[in-house]
Amino acid sequence: MYSRKLVITFILVLSVTMVSKAQQPQTVDKEAQVEIAKLEFLTGNWKGTGWIYTQQGIRDTFDQTEVVQFKNEGTALLVEGRGVSKGVVIHNALAIITPDKEGAYNFDSYLFSGRSGNYKGEMKGENLFYWYPSEFIRYIITLNEKGQWFEKGEMKRGDNWFQFFEMTLDKLD
Repeated sequence: MYSRKLVITFILVLSVTMVSKAQQPQTVDKEAQVEIAKLEFLTGNWKGTGWIYTQQGIRDTFDQTEVVQFKNEGTALLVEGRGVSKGVVIHNALAIITPDKEGAYNFDSYLFSGRSGNYKGEMKGENLFYWYPSEFIRYIITLNEKGQWFEKGEMKRGDNWFQFFEMTLDKLD
C-alpha cells in the first residue's frame, strides 16, 4: 500500500503541474489563419433577396441576411443566416467554417430545425467557395461584378446540375 504522505505529495505535484500548464499561453495556429483568411470576402453584414424551389416545385422568394465574422483568433469563420418569406422564418442557420489539414474546409452547419452536419467546403478560385451538403447537392458562393454576395444551390441529376436556389446580397458594412 502507498503511504498517505506519498499520495498527498503526488496529488500536490500533479495539481501544480496542471495549473502551470493551464496558465501557459496558447499559440495561434498560423496555418489555419492563412487558410481561413481566403474567405475574408464573405465577412461583414449582408442583406438581400433570393428564391428557392419548394418540395412542391413552386419557386418561392425570401429576404435574407447573413452576418459573417472571423472568430477564435482568426482561425474560424462564423456565419449566421436568416431567411424570411411572407413574414415567416424559413431559414435560420449557424455555420462554423474551419480549415482542415488537407487544404479543404470543414463546414459545420446547425439549423433551427435541429438538423446539423459536418460538410466539405473548398476554394475553387479567388472569392469562389463551394460547400457540399451531399454528393448530389452543392452551394457556390462568390462575389459578382457588383461586389454582391451571389450564391446558388444546385442538385445533381444524372450528369447535369439543376439550380434550385439563388440569392444576391448587398454588403451593409
